[in-house]
Amino acid sequence: MNISESQASSELTSAPKTDKPKARKNSETRGRLLRRALGSGLLTVVVIALALIWSVPTFGLFVSSFRPASLITTTGWWSGLIPPWNFTLQNYIDVLQAQGLGQAFVNSLIISIPGTFLPMIIAAFGAYAFAWMKFPGRDFFFMGIVALLVIPTQIALVPVLKLFTDIGLTGEYAAVWLAHTAFGLPFAVFLLRNFFAALPSDLMESAHIDGASHWRIFWSIIIPLSVPSLASLGIFQFMWVWNDLLTSLIFLGGNPQRAPMTLSIANLVDSYGSNYPVLTAAAFLSMALPLVVFFALQRYFVRGILAGSVKG
Repeated sequence: MNISESQASSELTSAPKTDKPKARKNSETRGRLLRRALGSGLLTVVVIALALIWSVPTFGLFVSSFRPASLITTTGWWSGLIPPWNFTLQNYIDVLQAQGLGQAFVNSLIISIPGTFLPMIIAAFGAYAFAWMKFPGRDFFFMGIVALLVIPTQIALVPVLKLFTDIGLTGEYAAVWLAHTAFGLPFAVFLLRNFFAALPSDLMESAHIDGASHWRIFWSIIIPLSVPSLASLGIFQFMWVWNDLLTSLIFLGGNPQRAPMTLSIANLVDSYGSNYPVLTAAAFLSMALPLVVFFALQRYFVRGILAGSVKG
């Protein structure tokens, strides 16, 4: 009888001891989940707030581009969202009828397409060499390319302009192509090299064992696997070349027959003065093609930006 009583008492005293660690573990788990939920919710709020801060001014300009000039000077853009709406397409009609704007759009395409693909092609070859080929001074040369990222483009404009003037390229499209290629190569090589180096080395070793050359590996393995990084680089380079004003102004010499959209919009400022709706309409027409390019390639954008950040 005494033995059974002692066993019962020991069971009663031992049960709470086994429950306490479980309760503590459950409490820690709930606390961890709560902190994670609060952190995720706070991050979402911050991201939404930043998106609104970034997009509201652009949206305001977009609304203003459809409003008459008389309303722009008397009311805020947000009042245009309140019925009755007084939107008009006259601002866009004035821009499209402006002299030389259609030719300026074609000129921007002529400048932007080679100015985007030339540095991408050259950088892809260079990035493969830095990532998978061994040669003396490889790391030293790559460090030099990375160092070029911190040098402002404006510093190189004067000597490059003098060089192009001496060889007779000033005022030609080729001058702008070469300038954008040279200025865009450091970042392009840096981005692509990091992505190429993060690709599985087993693929390259197997290809070498099978007798594949570097040329075959580059076109058959590297390029198909590097579409995200190439798309991201293409977005960056195209937007930079399309929106560039300074390089085109300097190397084209103000030639109106070859002026891109940015130069034409700058001339509209002188022509229309304080007619802000016309200027905003011109700006949004200039933004149309970069937006199409971005949304067409946006699924690759984040993957390309994160390229090479994690090895393997």
